[in-house]
Amino acid sequence: MDIKLAMIIDDSESDQFLASNEIKRFDENIEIMQAYDGVEALEMLAASNDKPDVIFLDINMPRMNGLEFLEEYSKLEDQSPVIAMLTSSDVSRDREQAMSFKCVKDYFLKLLDESNMQALRDL
Repeated sequence: MDIKLAMIIDDSESDQFLASNEIKRFDENIEIMQAYDGVEALEMLAASNDKPDVIFLDINMPRMNGLEFLEEYSKLEDQSPVIAMLTSSDVSRDREQAMSFKCVKDYFLKLLDESNMQALRDL
C-alpha cells in the first residue's frame, strides 16, 4: 500500500508527537492529519476531501474512544482508509473487538516503529 496521507487519532500529545516522528522518519513525504478523539476524527473525515490512506487509532480516549469510533466509522459509506490500532491496551478483549471490524487491518502496541510501518506498506 502506498501511504501518502496518514491520520493519527490519540488524545496524548506526546504519543501524537512520537507517532508523527516515526511516520516522518519512515517516509518524510507522508502528510499527517491529527485528531485527539473519535468525535474530532469523524468531523475531520467528513469535512476533508483528502482521505487518509491509513488511520492509526488509539483505544483509550475521552469523549469517543477507539472502539466507539469504529462503531460509528463502520456506518459510513466510504471506509477506504486502512485502520491500524495503535494503543497501549494489550487486553485480548480490546484486540478481538477491534479486529472484528473489516476496516481494521492490524493491531500495534505503542510505540509505533519501522516494522509497523513496513507491515502496513506491505498490505
